[in-house]
Parts: sequence; C-alpha cells; structure tokens
Amino acid sequence: MSELLTIGGGDSRSTILGGLAADGYAVVPNYFSATLVRALRGEVKQRDEAGEFQDAAIGRSDGHHQNDFVRRDRTYWLDGATLAQCQLQQELERLRLDINRDLFLGLFDLESHFAIYDPGAFYRRHLDAFNGNNQRVVSVVIYLNDAWQGSDGGCLRIWPEPDSVHSVLEVAPRAGTLVCFLSERIPHEVLAARRERFSIAGWFRRNNSSALCIDPPR
Repeated sequence: MSELLTIGGGDSRSTILGGLAADGYAVVPNYFSATLVRALRGEVKQRDEAGEFQDAAIGRSDGHHQNDFVRRDRTYWLDGATLAQCQLQQELERLRLDINRDLFLGLFDLESHFAIYDPGAFYRRHLDAFNGNNQRVVSVVIYLNDAWQGSDGGCLRIWPEPDSVHSVLEVAPRAGTLVCFLSERIPHEVLAARRERFSIAGWFRRNNSSALCIDPPR
C-alpha cells in the first residue's frame, strides 16, 4: 500500500506557530499534498453516498441540539480507519508536538470530523470554546475542494478578537489549505457556497480528567 505524502514541513509549521503566537491565527496554503487531499476527498464522497454523514449540531452534553439558523453542514467523525486519515493524523500530531514545545499550550489530543456544506449551507459567527469551560484550545481546518474559484463563495471569515466588529481575513476553501486559530479567542464564520464544499474541522484539546470525571474524547 503506497504512502500518501504530506507537505507540512518545518517551514510550514513555523508559519503556524508564529501566527498563533502573534495573532491567534495562521493560514498556510498547500500545507497538505494533492495526493492526500484527493484521497480524503474521495473518502468523503464515498461515505456520503453510503449515508454515513449526519446533520451537524451545536452545543455539548445536555445542550447538544440541531439549529438550522446557526449551521447547516453535515459531519462524519474521523476514527483513523483509513490510510488517508492516518496520514493526516500523523502530520497533525507533529504539529501538536511543535505547538506544545514552543507555545506551552498543553495540547493532549485531537478530535476531528469531515464536514460537507451543500450549496447554500453556512455556519454563523461563533467561537469553538467559551471562557475556559471547553477543552478545545487550538482549532484546525483543512480544505479538500478541487479547483475552487472565488465565485464559488464559501470562505471562512475570521475576526481578531471575540468583541471585534470588523473581520480581518476571508480564507477561500482551496484544496490543501490549513487554517489554525485559538479556539477561545478567534470568532469565525463559514459563508454560504454556491457548490458542494468539503473540509475537515478539528480541535487540539487539553485533558481535564480527574479522579471524579473522565474527560471524554468529544
């Protein structure tokens, strides 16, 4: 079985580390190889055809529920069951170790899912973590979309702080791009696209297990 090579080398990881430290976010186009992205995109399509994706929800634990006014994507949680997933997780593990070494964030593990946004689907402005009550520390987004054009829409809009009025960046969801940002600090929004949009969303987490409570993976 051939290896699906990743591109994310030292220079790319240094860009991520510098952006997280200075601004709370970073974007690296072509972080992952076209071969790996193509394999992941193929897996998304196969699993979607098999009916394995579910409508996404918001909130956690008892507050977990669907809300079409907030988000309309469909998701499938990664479990490392394919070569492509393993290759992706290996590269993100290298990134996790670098972040811990340089930024001392205490990242313990990664949870992630595939996401499909059908034409017109969106995810309103939100934070991935709130006031220290969520174990998610650094969010990652990987895009899988081939030949994405500006007219296709579907950008990720980023604000610099939770109370910011004006956004600072819009990232087109082009294949191989990696976006990282601090989960509790950086608001973001997925704008509606005019064609089907594929991505992976993930979160590097702290482990808050104690003698009385086991920290679940998600």
